[in-house]
Amino acid sequence: MDEIVSFKNVSLRRGGQEILNEIDWEIKENEHWAILGLNGSGKTSMLNIVTGYHFPTTGDVSVLGNVFGKTNLPELRKDIGFVSSSLDRFAQIVNNETVERVIVSGKFASFGLYETVVEEDWEKADALLTSLRLHYLKGKRFNLLSQGEQRRLLIARALMSDPKILILDEPCSGLDILSREEVLSLMKEIAQNECHIIYVTHHIEELSEEITHVLLLNDGKVVAAGPKKDVLNDKLLTKTFEVPVKVIWEEERPSLAIQKKQQLTN
Repeated sequence: MDEIVSFKNVSLRRGGQEILNEIDWEIKENEHWAILGLNGSGKTSMLNIVTGYHFPTTGDVSVLGNVFGKTNLPELRKDIGFVSSSLDRFAQIVNNETVERVIVSGKFASFGLYETVVEEDWEKADALLTSLRLHYLKGKRFNLLSQGEQRRLLIARALMSDPKILILDEPCSGLDILSREEVLSLMKEIAQNECHIIYVTHHIEELSEEITHVLLLNDGKVVAAGPKKDVLNDKLLTKTFEVPVKVIWEEERPSLAIQKKQQLTN
């Protein structure tokens, strides 16, 4: 399958407001994308369309070869993993669960185990702990983990169902620098699992070297989309974030600095 996600002339309107405006976007095999933009730029709406929870007002969408309007969306969602800081609201449900039980629950897309678990499921959870360098957490209860460990565990949970797409929606929100880097260190293992990453953020310093392409959004419109090094430049990011910025690259990781007005006139 060469085409993983395809948006063709996609617009989304809600309550008379245009949230997305004529979006054209493609994810191809072996590409890992980041979506960058200010709050309210349309990032979450893009994710809701990819996962089939919003249907575009106009335009055509296909995900993993499934054309929207001609496919079973609940079945499609089984191939899409999802991790977000918003999942923290389920913490109380799993506080007393062991890390293994939290991971296995990902097979059933539930928080808590309510279905039959076979031995192969426990073995797979153990393998995920090992591959994601989380084996030291084995046997611990969820509420004893740090916030960063909890986010990393939720990534392992999302991989339990062998998704073809993993959406990471601001997974580092609220984390300190150490916890953030621990979460970002998992990108290589995820990419090696033949899983396509969609990473959503408004912090470009979170874009690890595994991210190959970037989509920039502003006010529901595409500012630019393409290879990371082509898209992450001063001009395009200034337009995206509506403040004059300069991109700084160090060891394949970008960061931003705010430019003073006198610098812009030089």
